[in-house]
Amino acid sequence: MGDDVSRAAYTRADHTRYRRAVRRCLDALEEMLDSGTFLEDEWRTGLEIELNLVDADFQPAMKNAEVLEHIDDWRYQTELGRFNIELNVEPRRIDGQSLVQLESALRKNLNRARDGAGDVGAGLLMTGVLPTLRAPEPGRSWFSANERYRLLDEAILASRKEDVEIDIRGAERLELTSDTIAVEAACTSTQFHLQVRPNTFARYWNAAQALAGPQLALGANSPYVFGRRLLAESRIELFLQATDTRPPELRNQGVRPQVPFGDRWISSIFDLFEENVRFYPALLPETSDEDPFEVLAAGRTPELSELRLHNGTIYRWNRPVYDVVDGRPHLRVENRVLPSGPTVVDVLANAAFFYGVSVAMVLDERPVWSRMSFDAARENFRTAARFGAESRLYWPGVGHVEWDELVLRTLLPMAQAGLERLGVAADAVDRYLGVIEGRAKLRTNGAAWQVAATESFEARGMDRWAALTAMLEQYVLHMHANEPVHTWPIA
Repeated sequence: MGDDVSRAAYTRADHTRYRRAVRRCLDALEEMLDSGTFLEDEWRTGLEIELNLVDADFQPAMKNAEVLEHIDDWRYQTELGRFNIELNVEPRRIDGQSLVQLESALRKNLNRARDGAGDVGAGLLMTGVLPTLRAPEPGRSWFSANERYRLLDEAILASRKEDVEIDIRGAERLELTSDTIAVEAACTSTQFHLQVRPNTFARYWNAAQALAGPQLALGANSPYVFGRRLLAESRIELFLQATDTRPPELRNQGVRPQVPFGDRWISSIFDLFEENVRFYPALLPETSDEDPFEVLAAGRTPELSELRLHNGTIYRWNRPVYDVVDGRPHLRVENRVLPSGPTVVDVLANAAFFYGVSVAMVLDERPVWSRMSFDAARENFRTAARFGAESRLYWPGVGHVEWDELVLRTLLPMAQAGLERLGVAADAVDRYLGVIEGRAKLRTNGAAWQVAATESFEARGMDRWAALTAMLEQYVLHMHANEPVHTWPIA
């Protein structure tokens, strides 16, 4: 969830100073966009995967500090929960055999990490919400040892002025009250990054927004939360409610949540950063000594650290990213829609689908967002999060159709065309889009498998927690075998 912070507490003066710094960063960003100072290279990808830690009984292992020490790899970092770690994969171009090479490297890396975690009695698991996780006790016992998480918790609760209330109604209902944001730690995701040019950023972001619903229908993997079967991708609503800075009165007024889908198609990346500054108060008002205009005047690249920190506390499902590497600034779309898992090959198939369809949309003379209302895209997102493999979605020129028909007839051909435009090798295209095709033809995903397997164990007389544990044992075996989820048998 971000870098360390330097303060133990913040004052009113800190917030005032930070507000001024963020606005100055925004002005500097506008000047940089106008002057064309950004790196023009595009179609480079990065990847982040959030992982759960489990013990030998497939219960959460609160050991991320010990695990990270034994893994001893800079690519792995802490997350909010002591049973979470995050893997960051280095950027690379999307072409040739790069996706196949990434799959191989990722699998080897995770195997090494699994061995390191095993030294302290922990295993690694990729899923959207750990099925055997029980609701947190009061206090911060779940929190990793990083001051950022404590300060973020205090800021969100101070803004709410009351405890966190979770109320999710799905196949079953979950109601609970928490005195911290600890329940957010239950949500683990896969994040795809796509580096693009400034003048095409808006088109890629719009494409990612339009694609969010179909992505969830294909990739939902979070049906159980704290022992309750809720939505196909319960992580979406759980994350929204767990980090909500708004008391009920502000929600009733339509004030934006900290986890927004968005309100409109955009014409520039500046639109998103400007909305962040206009509508969202600071949660972590950390300021630096940098004056971005002095840096620009000296012919260097400003870090814009205040703007980046502020952006990092607004959890858009498709987030704009400004970053500096080797002194050169670039822009990325960070796609945060999908949960973690189920397997490495499933993750890479999801990535290939996202990158391929996005490129095809952007290159279309009449892109989808010119023929589709933003409300329709948002409704697709909500529908797919709730129903997953049982979703009906809207698409221009097609109308309301079953998600599998939309994928097979419309989106898969787009994905293939986009990947070919990227220069991805034919065998790689076949491998990963074949996984997507298999899921669509069988109308299944990780969430559907979890529910079917759990219900199978319950039908044999197990109670819910025993069934979830038995299901998770099978899940871990299949995950490490790296066979796509649509091929998994039901025990």
